Amino acid sequence: MKVAVLGASKGMGRSVARELASQGHTLCLLGRNVEELERSARDIEIRSGLSEGSVQVVECDLEQADSFTRVFDQLQVLLNPIEAVVVTAGLFGTQEELENDTKRLERLLTVNFTHTILFCEEARKRLLAQGGGSLCVFSSVAGDRGRKPVILYGASKAGLSHYLEGLDHKYRSQGLVTLNVKPGFVKTGMTYGLKPPPFAGEPDQVAKQVVKALTAKSPLLYTPSMWRWVMFIIRNLPRFVMRRLSF
Repeated sequence: MKVAVLGASKGMGRSVARELASQGHTLCLLGRNVEELERSARDIEIRSGLSEGSVQVVECDLEQADSFTRVFDQLQVLLNPIEAVVVTAGLFGTQEELENDTKRLERLLTVNFTHTILFCEEARKRLLAQGGGSLCVFSSVAGDRGRKPVILYGASKAGLSHYLEGLDHKYRSQGLVTLNVKPGFVKTGMTYGLKPPPFAGEPDQVAKQVVKALTAKSPLLYTPSMWRWVMFIIRNLPRFVMRRLSF
């Protein structure tokens, strides 16, 4: 596949891009830091035995929604055609940080919900116009249930998850396959400093599961896999129990 990866300069995006390249897929990396993107591209080329310049980069900032049309114009020229779009970029903040900083909260809600959906809508239009393709987006298990430690971050991901599910229901028959990735705790820069649970995931382990689900055209992935069962229990707990839990 010819794949565009937004957020490929670090963390999960870089790991997913590496895994895609190792399986022979053609890549274009997107992110707001072009220097970091170039480092990711050269790293992927060396690890995958590709010639220099095989992995393309395009500047894309999720906070600049008016740039999305230009970004996809560039992608169509570089990939020709775009066969899959992967979105791992997003913002995180602890509940305490977001409750005490309205500007930071507004920025997180805008990037994680409004601008991510605007980016996906541009991807949807481009992919459908050429007969279909795959859209893989990282949401979070935090959106599955209102929980005390992640009320605000979880709200942004809950809205995104509902949007992705709706896209898959409406457009799969027209050739657009939407994969909603719901990671649990993964040891990346986003979670640095937080205490990991016993079943926390490693980025490369999660990336392998994401690429497998993407190529299998799955609609939903909990990763690491244990989170599927953890969230099954959490979703079914009664409210009076949830009020007593700090999870």
